[in-house]
Amino acid sequence: MPILGAHMSIAGGYYRAVQRARESGCDCVQIFTKNNNQWRAKPIKEEESSEFRKTMRDLKIKHPLAHASYLINLASPDAALRKKSIEGMVVELERADKLGIRYVVVHPGSFTTSDEDTGIEHVCDSLNAVHRQTANLNSRILLENTAGQGSNLGWRFEQLARMIKGTDKPQRLGVCFDTCHAFAAGYPLAPESKYDDTMRQLKRAVGFRRVKAFHLNDSKQPFGSRRDRHEHIGRGEMGLDPFRILLNDPRWAKTPMYLETPKGTEDGQELDAMNLKVLRKLVAE
Repeated sequence: MPILGAHMSIAGGYYRAVQRARESGCDCVQIFTKNNNQWRAKPIKEEESSEFRKTMRDLKIKHPLAHASYLINLASPDAALRKKSIEGMVVELERADKLGIRYVVVHPGSFTTSDEDTGIEHVCDSLNAVHRQTANLNSRILLENTAGQGSNLGWRFEQLARMIKGTDKPQRLGVCFDTCHAFAAGYPLAPESKYDDTMRQLKRAVGFRRVKAFHLNDSKQPFGSRRDRHEHIGRGEMGLDPFRILLNDPRWAKTPMYLETPKGTEDGQELDAMNLKVLRKLVAE
């Protein structure tokens, strides 16, 4: 059975995200360690870290994952913003390490007024700077594939490969594969023959061993739209087939997968729980 979870709020304490994950039926959990739309954050207290780790153990939730702030742009041509982004990424890794979280997912960034090659070069330089400042930490960065909206980088697997291979410490980097982003970027995940072709491209560019996590999201926007709009599983343009194929692929049986679908309730049912039931039924089938 795949390892399935969701992104959960830390409102009320980090341990509450773990409790929410258990209540929704998760095996794993993703969190923001701070407000994702602010640069600053209060330091994590030792008791907060201890309570988070204890709740993870007690409730048998595994594979905690952190997502970095959306403000970070490691590809920015603006030197001041890039410096701030590097500092912000260092803080994200320090906070994850404090909580015992192995991986931090980050969008590579946008080249804005420059160009693709310059943007990728800036990402490589930024990652090198981050790695120099976090050499003593266990936490690592996962670069997330993007939908390719605007000047966002990372929507082609080859771009991710260039970022990884262009750093001094490629062994410290991995990839988080987002289904909605891949679909919007023009990578088909169904039928099985096209899914296999997408996986061959992924393997050739970055290698399966670098893929440490999946984000499971349907897409509000059509295939190849390069627009990032998440939808509930099976209710968007992707439908159920891509998830059925992915979840039954034995190569990913031990790779944790996290929902980032809209929150809320429907007919009295919590939506994360609803999406998880849909996914598990696809495995059972």
